[in-house]
Amino acid sequence: MGDYDQLLSLAKDAVQEAVTALEKMAATNLLGYKFADDIPREIKADADCVLEKVILGYLKPTGIPILSEETGDIRDTDNSELRWIVDPLDGTVNFIRGLAPCAVSVALCHGNSPIFGVIGEYPSRRLAWGGRLIGAFIDGSSIHVSTIQGKSKAILCTGFPSRFDFNEASAPVFMELVSSFSKVRMLGAASLSLLHVARGAADAYAEQDIMLWDVAAGLALVEGAGGHISTTPGRYRYSLNVFASNNAL
Repeated sequence: MGDYDQLLSLAKDAVQEAVTALEKMAATNLLGYKFADDIPREIKADADCVLEKVILGYLKPTGIPILSEETGDIRDTDNSELRWIVDPLDGTVNFIRGLAPCAVSVALCHGNSPIFGVIGEYPSRRLAWGGRLIGAFIDGSSIHVSTIQGKSKAILCTGFPSRFDFNEASAPVFMELVSSFSKVRMLGAASLSLLHVARGAADAYAEQDIMLWDVAAGLALVEGAGGHISTTPGRYRYSLNVFASNNAL
């Protein structure tokens, strides 16, 4: 990957330190949170801001523009086509309620195309990274998408993002999607859903109006693992309609 090797190493360090910070917050029971005023189903935890500060401490010195879930656009320069995409804590509800794994994710994109992504899973501390030009890995071991053909035998990961519009028009579309697959799983963290596609545990991921920072790193891993990704603009700024698969469906 040449010129991006140092940036990948930096991103891995940032994610690992953020996961360590998350462990410390959990150990001291610092699990404060509140519901967002503008998005009623969106929960913001104290951990989101703590982790973002850790990650930005690594990324800001690169001078590459940053898009982070908590702060939004951070531009030290307007001359770069590169952009960091940061989700300090994906699966906030999973973390604060002790419900399921959550993740820290960082991606480097060229425009809207992912170059590489790094995902740190909590509490396992598994570190995953990958991209189209470098392959995909978990803790240094190569991972690959599944070879299952046909939705009737496949597992779909999906979810309802905070901005999902529950109405009479969206319900039939969603039911048509999920009913075509053998099994459906909702994990509460889009980055981890995509990671499971990349490692072949699931065969596809689909979600409407999911935010770019939720999926950027995971999309890079799916591509690196030999999968296929398809995105179209969502209804909101930075939201996407995403379908990612093992490239056999």
